Amino acid sequence: MSSSPRSWSRAGAALRGWQTRQWAVAGAGALATAILVGAPTDVVPNPLFGRSVPVQWWNYPALAVTAVLAGIVLSTYVRPPSAPSEPDPRKGGRLGAVGGALSFFAVGCPVCNKLVLVLLGASGAMSYWAPLQPLLAVVSAGLLAEAALRRLSSQTVCPVTASA
Repeated sequence: MSSSPRSWSRAGAALRGWQTRQWAVAGAGALATAILVGAPTDVVPNPLFGRSVPVQWWNYPALAVTAVLAGIVLSTYVRPPSAPSEPDPRKGGRLGAVGGALSFFAVGCPVCNKLVLVLLGASGAMSYWAPLQPLLAVVSAGLLAEAALRRLSSQTVCPVTASA
């Protein structure tokens, strides 16, 4: 996940140039992500889902970071009215999707995950999977941050036009 200092400055310039519509989409995307990841994992308490293992303290900041970064990545797909081109959709798209999916597994109940239960059993889920979940949360946040950096950096790159 390498990125040059110039891409950090380009990403910052892109954020400074965002209009209300882009910030609104980022906020709505963050809220939607918090609900879509937090409700089924019961990090966000709700009557539809439950979990066998209590929510850990780090699940809350992991969900918050995931939501904010996913909202930013989602908002990079909103084309501002004044922009002649939009960022390359291939830049960071897969990283964002993988990062979002990993966050679901990172904050989820270790023994509520059917795949983990089948592969490791309940004791294996608690002994092996649960200790890996914080690392998975960090990897997820890193992938989402890299996706956001790539997408934002490409928003301020001067487009190359084909000459006739």
